[in-house]
Amino acid sequence: MNIFRFFYDVIFIIIGCILIAFGTANFLLPNQLSSGGFAGIATIFYYFFNIPMGTTIIVLNIPLFILGYFKLGFKFILKTIFATIIYSSFIDIFEKHVFFIDDRLLSCIYGGILIGIGLALVFKVNASTGGTDLIAYIAQKYKFNIKMSEIIVIIDTIVVISNLIVFSELEIGLYSAISIFIIGKMIDLVFEGINFCKVIYIISDKYNEVMKAINLEANRGATGLYGKGSYTR
Repeated sequence: MNIFRFFYDVIFIIIGCILIAFGTANFLLPNQLSSGGFAGIATIFYYFFNIPMGTTIIVLNIPLFILGYFKLGFKFILKTIFATIIYSSFIDIFEKHVFFIDDRLLSCIYGGILIGIGLALVFKVNASTGGTDLIAYIAQKYKFNIKMSEIIVIIDTIVVISNLIVFSELEIGLYSAISIFIIGKMIDLVFEGINFCKVIYIISDKYNEVMKAINLEANRGATGLYGKGSYTR
């Protein structure tokens, strides 16, 4: 790794972790909302045992660091440990200087936006903040055909349901679900950009009818391609 790439990765990790920590500590935590993952578990420990979120997150991540070392390699796990420490440290700093917004809808929206952008920045340099996203990286090593953002949303939803049960307030779960949805969308947005396209391949003997339907009903263009299988000819 050259020196420019090293500082590039470090800057992205620091900025990303600060955004995640700020969104969590200033928008979600004061309103008992959860972004899922280890942060969601840490929220429970924060309110019931008065344990700082950052401390809980680091402790919970230790087993994943060990597993990640064997599945993802030393370079990746070193950046992940660095990111987790930065993230956890800034959460503990920000939670001591919170400006409280007594509006859960605004909090879940803006918290989700900041956390989603922060996670995407960390992912872009092939790192992780531990917890759910580290689990997602490990899961991808097992060749699961699912996007990272989808893995994160699934796991985080399970954690939010746990928060809902613990805090016994339906509103918390509903607003947390909105936040998780926004986080997933922001990750996709940063990776794919605003202007992106999808390509659909349609294999059919009735290609003329299909193309006519696309042109007239969907008001889209289509390109006809001829292909022949190499095995069956």
